[in-house]
Amino acid sequence: MNYYNEIKNQLINNEINKKVKDYSKNRSDLNTYYNVGKLLSEAGKHYGEGIIKEYSKRLQFDLKIKYDISSLNKMKKFYMLIEKLATLSPKLSYSHYVELLPYEDINKLKYYIRLIEKQNPSIRELRNKIKSNEYERLDEKTKLKLINNNELNVKDLIPNPIIIKNNYNYQIISEKVIQKIILEDISSFLKELGAGFTFIDNEYKIKIGESYNYIDLLLYNIKFKCYVVVELKITELKKEHIGQIQVYMNYIDKNIKTIYEDKTIGIIIVKKDNKYIMEYCSDERVIAKEYELV
Repeated sequence: MNYYNEIKNQLINNEINKKVKDYSKNRSDLNTYYNVGKLLSEAGKHYGEGIIKEYSKRLQFDLKIKYDISSLNKMKKFYMLIEKLATLSPKLSYSHYVELLPYEDINKLKYYIRLIEKQNPSIRELRNKIKSNEYERLDEKTKLKLINNNELNVKDLIPNPIIIKNNYNYQIISEKVIQKIILEDISSFLKELGAGFTFIDNEYKIKIGESYNYIDLLLYNIKFKCYVVVELKITELKKEHIGQIQVYMNYIDKNIKTIYEDKTIGIIIVKKDNKYIMEYCSDERVIAKEYELV
């Protein structure tokens, strides 16, 4: 087989296909770069790894397009990745796949592929998620659910710790300041929690008996159709925090939730978790997560 001519023809055809609509263009890119990667892999077995450098020079001369050594190596790695995954998703762009090339953990790869399919993040957003170790911050039970394709609930994909962006570099941190930091970039905070979260209000006023109480953050998850009460604490988790949030959750369930919605969940965001206290929390709707300011 003349590997070089096969590779050149694949790339020429793809340049032609790039002039058609985006969906077809993306499929053409994926199929072309997979096929080129396969040919490069086979050529390397016959002629050695140096063949990529030779092909790069010839392609740039013949096609007047910069198919440098790096881009050809990426195509080869892309082919090897797809062989490893045993599936090619047309919902991902080639650029999405390129961001995943450095990683070996098959479960981590599948997590980000699933995330891209559902949320369609930009390359920059995907890069930030990977850089923040989003997969590594998931609970081990969640990772096992993902491996076994089990059904997930609203709490499963909330990472630990939760990364909160301190964009204005506040030095003195209180619960009010944490709330202020979150509100200054509420979009990033909601994305950090996972898919489907929307903001309702902060300092949400509720009346219990003759006194008023204020929920730090009241959210709603569209995907799971439930309210989410968030309480912010700059200390270690304490047992009274659980009692407080349970009262707020029960209030929302009794006075705001409809019969068509699932029960309210509670997230206590703390400086330091206390797993011993959580062991004795019988309400599975309550979760505690640490926060980290960056």
